[in-house]
Amino acid sequence: MVTRISEHHPLRRLFGALTEKSFAQHLGWPDLNVTQYVSNLLVEFTHTDQLYQIRNNQGERVDTVVDMLYESEVLLEAQSLDREREVHRHIGDFTLFMAGLFPEYLRRLKSASLIYHKDFLVDYVKTGKRSYGIVAQIQGEVFSADSPLFRKLSENFELCVTGLGFVRSDLDRMQDSTYRKAKDILLN
Repeated sequence: MVTRISEHHPLRRLFGALTEKSFAQHLGWPDLNVTQYVSNLLVEFTHTDQLYQIRNNQGERVDTVVDMLYESEVLLEAQSLDREREVHRHIGDFTLFMAGLFPEYLRRLKSASLIYHKDFLVDYVKTGKRSYGIVAQIQGEVFSADSPLFRKLSENFELCVTGLGFVRSDLDRMQDSTYRKAKDILLN
């Protein structure tokens, strides 16, 4: 079980400041809802079990986007629209996180040495955009206040990836130990 990181934890302040700076200054997109969502995503994904939080019906960890997509389909594995929305939201979060902070991981997936990896043919950007769009539609059907946020994330996915790239550059310059540890885990 994951212990939630407190609202006043220094990591939240760090990621909040870096995300706000990247999106407002570098991208010229000072959308507070988006920057808060993305910075919270960074904080939550410092725990690997949050990065791989989706489980299949047998309780096993689902760690590829292909398997997450399978889990998200109501006609296949998802038991409800809530489950479909939950998994698609995670797919959007996961693909945004990986494409923005660890683009070399995606390049490695596409290399000949990993041709048998389930995600070899998955376009993380298109898949993330699509998943956030599905979340916006499902939530829109039940009049959720989050629908506009997920629509923005879907429509501006590439911009969010670029913003996370700036966050990564700042972290690289700072040589943050949490970031280095996550990078080592994901790339080795």
